[in-house]
Amino acid sequence: MLSIALRCSPGQSEKSYPSNCSNLDETCSSSRLGWVTSRGHTHDVIVLGAGGAGLMCAGVASQRGRKVLLVDHNKQPGRKILISGGGRCNFTNVGTEAANFLSQNPHFAKSALSRYTPRDFVALVDRHGIAWHEKMLGQLFCDGSAQQIVDMLVAECVRDLVEFAFGAPVERVTTSDDGFQLALAGQQYSAGSLVVATGGPSIPKLGATGFAYDLARQFGLKVVEPRPALVPFTLAADEALFKELSGVATQTVVRFGKAAFREASLFTHKGLSGPAMLQISSYWRHGEAISVDFLPERTGEWLLAHKRKSPKRHLQSVLCEVLPDRLAQALCARLDGTSPIGQMGDKALSQAQAQLKDWSFRPSGTEGFAKAEVTVGGVSTAELSSRDMSAKRVPGLHFIGECVDVTGWLGGYNFQWAWASGVAAGEAV
Repeated sequence: MLSIALRCSPGQSEKSYPSNCSNLDETCSSSRLGWVTSRGHTHDVIVLGAGGAGLMCAGVASQRGRKVLLVDHNKQPGRKILISGGGRCNFTNVGTEAANFLSQNPHFAKSALSRYTPRDFVALVDRHGIAWHEKMLGQLFCDGSAQQIVDMLVAECVRDLVEFAFGAPVERVTTSDDGFQLALAGQQYSAGSLVVATGGPSIPKLGATGFAYDLARQFGLKVVEPRPALVPFTLAADEALFKELSGVATQTVVRFGKAAFREASLFTHKGLSGPAMLQISSYWRHGEAISVDFLPERTGEWLLAHKRKSPKRHLQSVLCEVLPDRLAQALCARLDGTSPIGQMGDKALSQAQAQLKDWSFRPSGTEGFAKAEVTVGGVSTAELSSRDMSAKRVPGLHFIGECVDVTGWLGGYNFQWAWASGVAAGEAV
């Protein structure tokens, strides 16, 4: 069933957007929400996808006086926002810059990110009276609920200019002399501009699909191979020893190629997770090895110094000073460090420390799109204008947010890309 409505009035606290409409032409009413009938089938802009980027774009476009239809096959907007940050939404990162993003064109994100910054979004949050706090590494979270961010974005959509059409899939998109034609719930809608903000296939249980890629290909645009990102690794059977460490976490530096992240790593019953592993997963390629430094704060000949100071101690006892006991035991089993360190040769101890500083894992894979927070790849940036996210060869067509080949690090960067790319398109359509 399709629901269609204007935004809530400021100050209203309703948290869902239901409708009793059976079709777009019926009049719906609610004393609290003010649901109204569709005001016609012609709009200036149609935005597909009511996630962070789509909501932002619709709000900005409406504030420019544009008549907008915001469409989503989910019954509620911002589902990914609601689960983010443990329900508090890590809505941006104060250190955001283009270097925090992966793309075949590492310069593409610079334009949008420089024109709409974390400071701009924080100012918006402050205007709506949403309390927030900063955690480690520049990550900003709501003090309350992520629902506050969704409500804020909905409230930014100008009354009488934005209609929401939720709960029905897009049946067909075509072009005409007037722009774009959208088949939705058996009816036709048209607009001069079409903005695609439907994201990637990560977290399909929230309704995520590859719709944007199919649409891009329909219009002859290239798509960079999508793959899961910010996703846990799986380990093969020969790493069973480490699977027994499920629940153990420790600070590490994890590397793949030139990328390195110093954060916590977590052992799971399937393999490896935690912030450091999620970060490096965006860079990892199947079949390749990752490197883990289990002693990021230990430099020099640390173990040799212990040997001279306490030769009767065992390696496991020494490692337990800096690592969780279960992890120290598992590592020592692999290092064959069962003798007192005083009985181990200097070369053997140096080799043991070198391995602890550069432990190689070859993941068998990842937990896939089902557990991936975002998607690497997407609509090729070579097809788009970095200024307004428009398709160079299809006038009036824009792609924003996660469906574009721009993927941020863990920690609020992907939301900042959603806001920035949404604003870039919203100011242009």
